[in-house]
Amino acid sequence: MALTIGELSRQAQVKVPTIRYYEQIGLLSEPVRTEGQQRRYGPEDVRRLNFIRHARELGFEVDAIRQLLDLASAPDRACGEVHDITIAHLDEVKSKIARLTALRDELEAMVGCDHRRISECRIIEVLADHGQCRHAEH
Repeated sequence: MALTIGELSRQAQVKVPTIRYYEQIGLLSEPVRTEGQQRRYGPEDVRRLNFIRHARELGFEVDAIRQLLDLASAPDRACGEVHDITIAHLDEVKSKIARLTALRDELEAMVGCDHRRISECRIIEVLADHGQCRHAEH
């Protein structure tokens, strides 16, 4: 089954420029080309692109995806490295959540400040002088 780039795009739910980008950075192999230089893809390309898309949806960086793809190509290996990559990503996600929670708390404290006119607006004051309202430490 030979797919055009448009058909691959539809099946894997990834935009054509993204497919070209993944080829450019080596996440997808250069496809076979017809005599007219049109790209042709197969079922393995669909599976690989689905893998990449799902990993990106989960927030994995390109380098981690590259490592995971390399590891996936050796199915008899122990999955410890896959686990380590995933744990590192989970730690990053937890850190981002903590920073976002602190940001939310600070914004909630800012909007809870009493303000009537711009000249008395506590939000403006807080932005100008970080110590005006209660806020989470960074």
